[in-house]
Amino acid sequence: MSLFFETITDPVAGQSLLRHRPYGMIEIVAGHLRRVVLRPFPKLVCWPQMKLAESLPGLRGAGDTCWLYYNQPRGHRNYLALKYVVSTADASFRTVRRAAIVLDEIARIKHSDAILCDVANSRISDNLLTRWGWEPLRPDGWRRLFIKRFYGTYPQPKVDRLHVESPEGGSELRACGPGGPASKVESATSHTTGAF
Repeated sequence: MSLFFETITDPVAGQSLLRHRPYGMIEIVAGHLRRVVLRPFPKLVCWPQMKLAESLPGLRGAGDTCWLYYNQPRGHRNYLALKYVVSTADASFRTVRRAAIVLDEIARIKHSDAILCDVANSRISDNLLTRWGWEPLRPDGWRRLFIKRFYGTYPQPKVDRLHVESPEGGSELRACGPGGPASKVESATSHTTGAF
């Protein structure tokens, strides 16, 4: 395991790193993938941190941005845990949805059997999670545990292209087919906090 943070801006070119690094943060800006930051340690979430983020929205900044943190538990390498999602007050549905789509793609790259999450935000409905392919894992008192199962069958994104921002400020539109190399298609310039 690397002791350093690494940034991937193209998930197709960075498949090897994504496959082998267990902890990461997906950043989506205005509905487009900005980067995946691979972390040397897992994201740990505590209730005071979540309550502080909810009560001080200015800490999250402005704009249409979403950050999604995932871990690959040490004892269960065939699974991913969606640990935490935080967004700016102006984050759009498209931006939050794109973060979930990128997580599905990372699960495919890692050959994960499933993604698990503990949905702590009551504003995230069970119906929405069901539409996105999640199912309740088991009733556990006040906790809402959900699982998205793959077992070798991964969803094709509704949009089969990922927008990847380039360092120059534009973006590349790359085809994201299963297992195939990416091809450059074209160039273009281009308030919810809670744990899942």
